[in-house]
Amino acid sequence: MSASSVHDSSCFGPQPRRTTRQVDIAGVKVGGGAPVVVQSMTNTDTADVAATTRQVADLWRAGSELVRVTVNTRDAAAAVPKIVERLAMMGVKVPIIGDFHYNGHTLLAQEPACAEALSKYRINPGNVGFGKKKDIQFAQLIEFALRYDKPVRIGANWGSLDEALATALMDENAQRSDPWDAGRVMREALVRSALDSAQRAVELGLPADRIILSTKVSGVQELIAVYRDLAQRSEFALHLGLTEAGIGSKGIVASSAALAVLLQEGVGDTIRISLTPEPGSPRTQEVVVAQELLQTMGLRAFTPMITACPGCGRTTSEFFQHLAKVVQEHVRAKMPEWKISRPGAENMTIAVMGCVVNGPGESRHANIGISLPGTGEAPTAPVFEDGKKTVTLRGEGIAEDFVALVDAYVDRNYRAVATA
Repeated sequence: MSASSVHDSSCFGPQPRRTTRQVDIAGVKVGGGAPVVVQSMTNTDTADVAATTRQVADLWRAGSELVRVTVNTRDAAAAVPKIVERLAMMGVKVPIIGDFHYNGHTLLAQEPACAEALSKYRINPGNVGFGKKKDIQFAQLIEFALRYDKPVRIGANWGSLDEALATALMDENAQRSDPWDAGRVMREALVRSALDSAQRAVELGLPADRIILSTKVSGVQELIAVYRDLAQRSEFALHLGLTEAGIGSKGIVASSAALAVLLQEGVGDTIRISLTPEPGSPRTQEVVVAQELLQTMGLRAFTPMITACPGCGRTTSEFFQHLAKVVQEHVRAKMPEWKISRPGAENMTIAVMGCVVNGPGESRHANIGISLPGTGEAPTAPVFEDGKKTVTLRGEGIAEDFVALVDAYVDRNYRAVATA
C-alpha cells in the first residue's frame, strides 16, 4: 500500500464540515465553515460581580472563546452590564451569553441594560413557559433578541423536555402499526422541540443566521443519534455538548467519546465539555479538555502538542514524567504570549520520551524532542530538532535546559509578521 493511499482524505481525518448557516456572536464566527468554537460556563453566583468577572477572565485566558453565565434573578441580570464593563477594562474580549430558564422574559424587561450587554441569549424551549404562556413568553424573548440584535441558542435538554410535546408524540406513536421504542420517541421530541422553536423564531422575524440549536442528553449513544438526526434535518449551526457528563475521567471520556464521533462526521460548530469540577480543581479544566479534543482530532491548534512516553519496565525513574509535566505546563503558560509574538507556535510538536526503544524515533518525528535514558542506559539525553540531533544533555538541570531549548526553538522558527 502506498503512502498516498494511507493518507487519502476520503478515509483519513475528519470529514469536511457540514454546511451550516454562520452566526456572528460579537465577532466570533460560529458555523458556515468557521473553525469549531470552544465555549464554557461560569459556576459563580452571577450577582457576585467580582467573582464572576474573575472566573470569566480565567476561562478566557485558558482559551474559552464564548462564556455563558446564569441569569436567574434580577440581581444577576443587573450584574451582567457591570461584569461586561469590568471585563472590557481588563482587556478581556469574550462574548458573554445569558442562560435563561423560566423567567428570562421578565428579567430582560426589568433590566434592559442586561439585554443590551449580553452577546447572545440561551433559551430552553422546555421551560420558557408552560401552557398558554409558553408561546407568549417565547415570543417576548425573541422580541428582545430582535430589538437588541442578538443571536439566540435554542437549547433543548433531555432533563427539561417539553412535556406537552413529548406526550403528544407518545400518543402519536401509539397509533403506529409498528411503534417506535421509547428512546426513539424521546429523541424525536428533542429534535422537534428545537426545530419547531427555531421555525417559530424565524416566523417572528429572527433571521435563521441568528439561531444556533442544541439537543443535549447525558448518554453517549443517545447524543450521537439525536445530533445525527438534527444535522440531517436542518442547516442551523449546532452547539455540541454531553450534558451532565460527570466528574473526572468519566466526564472527560464520555464527552470525548460522543463529541469525537460527531466532529469526525462534520457535525458541530461549537462545543462545551460539561465537567463536574473535582474538589479544588479549576473551572478551566473543561476548556483545556475541549481544546485538546479538537487539537488531537486535527480540527484546531491551540498549544504545542506533547508526545510523551507512558512508561514501562525500562523507565523505572519518574524523571520523564516530571519533565513531560514541566514542558506541558510551560508551553501552555507561554501560549498567551506566543499567540501574539510567535504565531504558529501552537502547531509545534514536542516529544518527551523515556528510553532508547522509541525515544530517538519519536523525537526525530517531532519539531523538537528529547530521548531520556531508560533503566541501565547511559545517563545522557540526546535532543533532536526537525529530525536532526543537535545536542546531548546531562546532569541535574536537564529539565531547565530542555525548556530553554524549546523557547529558543520557538524564537528562531516562529515570528510575528511585521505590519506597516
